[in-house]
Amino acid sequence: MQYSAEIRQRVQQRRDDIIQFMRDICAIPSMESQIGPVGERIQAEMRRLSYDEVRFDKMGNTLGRIGDGPKVLVYDSHIDTVGVGDPAEWEWDPFVGKVENGCLYARGACDEKGSTPGMVHGLAIARDLGLLDGFTVYYFGNMEEWCDGIAPNAFVEADPKVRPDFVVIGEPTKMRVYRGHKGRIELKITAVGRSAHAASHYLGDNAVYKMAGVIAAIRDLDRRMRFGMGSHPLLGHASIAVTDVSARTASLNAVPDQFTIYLDRRITLSESHDEVIAQVRGLIPDYLQEEIRVEELFYDMPSYTGFVFPVTKYFPAWALDDAHPLVQAGQRALEALWGEVPPLGTWDFSTNGVYWAGKAGIPAIGLGPGDEKTAHMTNENVPLDDVVRAAEWYACLPQAIVEDNP
Repeated sequence: MQYSAEIRQRVQQRRDDIIQFMRDICAIPSMESQIGPVGERIQAEMRRLSYDEVRFDKMGNTLGRIGDGPKVLVYDSHIDTVGVGDPAEWEWDPFVGKVENGCLYARGACDEKGSTPGMVHGLAIARDLGLLDGFTVYYFGNMEEWCDGIAPNAFVEADPKVRPDFVVIGEPTKMRVYRGHKGRIELKITAVGRSAHAASHYLGDNAVYKMAGVIAAIRDLDRRMRFGMGSHPLLGHASIAVTDVSARTASLNAVPDQFTIYLDRRITLSESHDEVIAQVRGLIPDYLQEEIRVEELFYDMPSYTGFVFPVTKYFPAWALDDAHPLVQAGQRALEALWGEVPPLGTWDFSTNGVYWAGKAGIPAIGLGPGDEKTAHMTNENVPLDDVVRAAEWYACLPQAIVEDNP
């Protein structure tokens, strides 16, 4: 592919800048969707690189645009992170981080700040080489950890109301092209009872006891799933887990009159939304159907700017076929740059692809530095060589897309 050698040369000339940019954004905490300060640092970099438009959207996500051509390409990188948990469990400052054996260890290094430096610099290099003619490209640094897909949903439907032709997701893929993952739905199940003093608890109706059989049924259902029930040949097996509980009680000496459990249900392409809900309701005995209710969770928390974009916490599974032109473009870019085409993959966890491809039907693929298995852990890390190399692929991809979509 033309320009691949020039792309590699220009990226390597910027190696120190890319790595320093990476260290800078990891050093800025962006937990609980507070992405304003890290967004300002990213926007400063894009202004330095002469992007055509740089701004926050209404939700507080960061946008950088180059060009105004008819083909619209979005590079999606979430710039929020999970918290650090107990600081005493960290052997180094989670934001300053450390570099060891060529890897940066820091909160957000892998999930997912590692893709931002390559996207921001890669797109600028592609522009300088004339590889973005006919494109409008966006870098989209967004919030994702608290509700997958809400930021791109607002991007398409609220601000700036752009419907991309193609999307690249920067979640970690060990520098391979990924093209799908399981979906999920978040549910709560609430049992209602009757309060009574613990000394005469038999006069009440303990809501916890009502739920005990349902919890056991959920555990057994997950076991069946792990042994093949509902398995998908590409995305793997479905799963279900109790992830949180809460009880309402008058005191520690009273029978709870309400008990709630929260579920994470991972779903495959062969499972519909309604089937999944019916399956969970089917775990409740018939005689308790009026006393135990199943509800989908809903996300309507304001962003740090106060913007509200209500969505249900249903996140569809998605997958692009191996032969899809965008998937093939991603593979051609790898081969042009590094002379090899590693196997395609899918994520174990969920990404903004639940909206892009799952809900909106917009073709999406992913490539990013790092291994998703270190995400959210105290040893979260990313190889700095791959942070730099990713910029080469991000710069090369638009030209590979043109080959299939002239």
